[in-house]
Amino acid sequence: MNYDFPLHITSDQDFEKVALKLFQQQFNFNPVYNEFCKHLNVNKHRVKSLKDIPFLPIQFFKTHEVKTSDFTPEITFLSSGTTGQIQSQHKVKNLSLYEDSFTKTFEHFYGNIEDFVILGLLPSYLEREGSSLIYMIDHFIKKSKFKESGFYLNELDQLSETLKKVDQSGKKVLLIGVSFALLDLVEKETFQLQNTIVMETGGMKGRRKEMIRKELHDILSKGFGVGDIHSEYGMTELLSQAYSKGQSKFECPPHMKILIRDTEDPFHYLEKGKTGGINVIDLANIDSCPFIATQDLGKKINSKEFEILGRFDQSDIRGCNLLVL
Repeated sequence: MNYDFPLHITSDQDFEKVALKLFQQQFNFNPVYNEFCKHLNVNKHRVKSLKDIPFLPIQFFKTHEVKTSDFTPEITFLSSGTTGQIQSQHKVKNLSLYEDSFTKTFEHFYGNIEDFVILGLLPSYLEREGSSLIYMIDHFIKKSKFKESGFYLNELDQLSETLKKVDQSGKKVLLIGVSFALLDLVEKETFQLQNTIVMETGGMKGRRKEMIRKELHDILSKGFGVGDIHSEYGMTELLSQAYSKGQSKFECPPHMKILIRDTEDPFHYLEKGKTGGINVIDLANIDSCPFIATQDLGKKINSKEFEILGRFDQSDIRGCNLLVL
């Protein structure tokens, strides 16, 4: 398969053309997806638009090997989960495709990653194996041209000192952290940052009581002295991410799309402003499944932006920007 073509999308027409081609490949070569489609009585020749494509429930990554053709993965990413929960497994055939996807995505929204000091405050992720987020941030740290870039576990004093120093130097800084750790940091020290993007990845990971996103962002905005708190929306089962530059308005890169499905009818899609289940098309997921029905609730704001409003009640608790508003 061509690992390059899914990431070079310039229009909605390009996107749909590639997505429909990937659907045919999935139907033909992904046993789990093929079986799923057959249970739905899907005729592959009648799938002519994005809304005709069946979306695989994300839970299948916990119970099945979701793979297009047979291959030995270069890495297997594991979802976070409390003791006793079954973890999702995403078997990645080609790590360079993941690296290309998350690099193109970040640089689409923020510019060259090399120009940022990358500070990762991700203790809950660092403390377990198989995190795709840690892999991504580690790659960013290695690409950064600044020696100050790095991960921080519990060294909040050292992080505070480094953050103030690099911000005051005029360098562009990305501080990306899990919500509870960012709260720990601003409770310990207050900042007036001028050149730093503060980005939360969501979730308290059982360390703190969950709070609505607006409350979280208000506290972090005041504590860091910044106007907006940015957010990243990604998950183990995807190779691409959406980003919010503030006000909880997320946007996808050109090779990723969000559709909002009716919670009662998975083949009925909702207009902007109406809340439903989030379906994701991730064209980088060429070797697992590009068409994922998540357990997240959201709504379209306009043709480009969307909000994440929470999770279905029966879903497992997971931390990737799923705070209920």
